[in-house]
Amino acid sequence: MPGQRLGRDPGVVAGRIMAGARSLGPLLVLLWAVVSVSLPVTVVRLNKAMLDYVSDIGKVPLQRALQVTVSDFPDRSDAVLQPIREASPELILCLMGVPLSLGFQPNRVQILDVHLPSLHLKFIAGFGIHLSAAANFTIKVFRVPEPTELVLPVALLADVHVARDSIGTLVLSISACSSLFSPASTLDGSNSTSQELLDLVQEHIRADLSNTLCLQVSGLVQDLNVHLGTLIGLSPVGPESQIRYSVTSTPTITSNYMSMDVRAILFLLGKPILLPLHGAHPFVLPRPLGDEDAMATVGLSQHLFDCALLMLQKAGSLNLEITGQLNSKNNPLNTSTLGQLIPEVASQFPEPMPMVLKVQLGATPMVTLRTNSSALQLRPVVEVLAVSSSSALQFLFSLDVMVNLNLQLSVFKAKLRGTTSMLGGLQLSVVTSNVGSIDVSGALGCLKSWEGLWECETDTHTSVSP
Repeated sequence: MPGQRLGRDPGVVAGRIMAGARSLGPLLVLLWAVVSVSLPVTVVRLNKAMLDYVSDIGKVPLQRALQVTVSDFPDRSDAVLQPIREASPELILCLMGVPLSLGFQPNRVQILDVHLPSLHLKFIAGFGIHLSAAANFTIKVFRVPEPTELVLPVALLADVHVARDSIGTLVLSISACSSLFSPASTLDGSNSTSQELLDLVQEHIRADLSNTLCLQVSGLVQDLNVHLGTLIGLSPVGPESQIRYSVTSTPTITSNYMSMDVRAILFLLGKPILLPLHGAHPFVLPRPLGDEDAMATVGLSQHLFDCALLMLQKAGSLNLEITGQLNSKNNPLNTSTLGQLIPEVASQFPEPMPMVLKVQLGATPMVTLRTNSSALQLRPVVEVLAVSSSSALQFLFSLDVMVNLNLQLSVFKAKLRGTTSMLGGLQLSVVTSNVGSIDVSGALGCLKSWEGLWECETDTHTSVSP
């Protein structure tokens, strides 16, 4: 597995989710697990690259949140500035039918645009995350005889505390927040504004925004808490299967990363997939080795793989049905090909007929995790059937197969994927037969002749499975 690491438990694979991930949602899902139990089955470490990624995609929602309303600006006599009433050229054009915006807004101070040149997040050891952002506010003040446009630089600083609640959900809260205002400057064409008026406008805007901006940041954090709270429920894995997550302990936060012990429970038809923890013990991830592009390091235990494979086996997700097409020139799945290896088949089917292979896993697959590679053992039962002249399926024989596969794990778009290849040969035994005695070597020859069909159908099947 690219970037793979092993924890202290030999049954742990630590994978790296690389910075090419396009969506934050799948990564947030990794932060939860289900009920408070003694041992986690997943360890998630969020690295600095994750914060850089969130900083990049978080600029747009923060800019939207900072687009707030500013209260009316009073003049020295405390009278609110009124709309421009003199017959200006713009008003004359409007009366002539030319549609123009005269700025007759109830609020005489308006934020036209918010631009965030930078947004930076960093870990605070033992506490949470520090946020710092630089924002430029383009503000228009409607006054007589002409409006004034200003650019007001503001620095936003906030500390976000990361905690865990009683039901195993992460909870974020703002513990400190401040807005630092720099002197405003007028845009080109607005140089007629006196410094005295400019100072008054800045003072008014600062008083209006100093608390409002922090409230908007706090609102974004609360929205994120609402989203995180929805992840505590069942999330679909397949048509009949779900998964539930929860954090099992308070996250460990250093200046370089945030690490969480999480647990996942898989459900099939509403019932949890539970296996005993034989000889299991807590594990930790290896120290970071300077992979700057790795956003998260994920440690998956042997127990989680065992539960996932048991769920897939019970759900029938790993079962296959391969049907031969008689009119295909390159398809050996017909009675003519099989009759060359088993004479009784040729006797029962003098004319070539299509065949069907039904592959079912009677035993739960077994996975063994090793450094840089893993092994997967499957024990399927293969039923071989032929289409009779009446179009009904006729059972021919069944085989008990044991196959060992080399399992290579990888991460693609924040999803764990596995690819397999044969590891050694097949072990076969005949279970039942309606075509007389079957030599094991002949049965092995059958499977080898169908190997291409098996691989094609397996690739198609696994590409659509959860």
